[in-house]
Amino acid sequence: MKRRKLVGGLVLASGLIAAAAAFAAARLDRQHNTAQLAGSYTWRASPDWFGGFSGIELSADGAQMVVLSDRAHVARADIHRQDGEISEITLRSAQHLRTSKGRQLLGRIMDSEGLALAPDGSLYISFEGLSRVVHHQTEASRARVLPRPNEFRGLPLNKSLEALAIDPQGRLYTLPENALNADGEIPVWRWNGAQWSQPFTLPRRGGFLPVGADFGPDGRFYLLERNFVFIGFRSRLRRWDITEQGAINEVTLMESSTGVHDNLEGLSVWRDAKGLLRATMVSDDNFKALQRTELVEYTLPE
Repeated sequence: MKRRKLVGGLVLASGLIAAAAAFAAARLDRQHNTAQLAGSYTWRASPDWFGGFSGIELSADGAQMVVLSDRAHVARADIHRQDGEISEITLRSAQHLRTSKGRQLLGRIMDSEGLALAPDGSLYISFEGLSRVVHHQTEASRARVLPRPNEFRGLPLNKSLEALAIDPQGRLYTLPENALNADGEIPVWRWNGAQWSQPFTLPRRGGFLPVGADFGPDGRFYLLERNFVFIGFRSRLRRWDITEQGAINEVTLMESSTGVHDNLEGLSVWRDAKGLLRATMVSDDNFKALQRTELVEYTLPE
């Protein structure tokens, strides 16, 4: 009897150990595919135009950035770091964007949301008021408006071209904040330098809406999404491999709890001094005293 109890106990113990090992392995596997918070910095500055940032692009070394406000301002700044974390930001310049006729953007055509830097340093910007994508040789130059397909013209006001990214081949990708197709998926449009196409869609999951996008140095497509409830914001970061067949290998890298971060809208993915992929995100404070301009950084799995 005692021997049977002992054997049974050993079997039970072995089963528990195996289950614990399997749980640990599964946990490690989940951690391997999960972003890790690297730091958060609240940026404060005094100019009247400061705030409302919806787009961001960092240099390859993470030492400089270009940011776009949703009131058509482009600013450049230096990022100072200590032990890899942001310790200070020095504003270098700011420019109010101009139309194709050289006038300052005003009114409903001013709602600039997505930012992408071309290899030659020029800027592409998407808008969600009057849905369009424009090209600026510099932020001080006149806009060149890219052709507007019929699909852009039918997008709802303030819910359209929120995110913009440029791939390693120099092709632009844009997608709306809240304008699903007939199948309930997120349409993605691509500009190849001559025309727009819609090569694929992305699945919508839960109550999150797209607000920012980027291609990382690994060549993969990253999408920043936001969910708002009356007590605060939630953020999510997903990633795909883009192939001729569409977007594959979807991974959710980060999903924050409500109120952990402010209203994150802009995304830039780069590689830090340790060779780690890093996502830098900037928040839109909506020019409200209760919100803040926050730069949040996560290190990402390969």
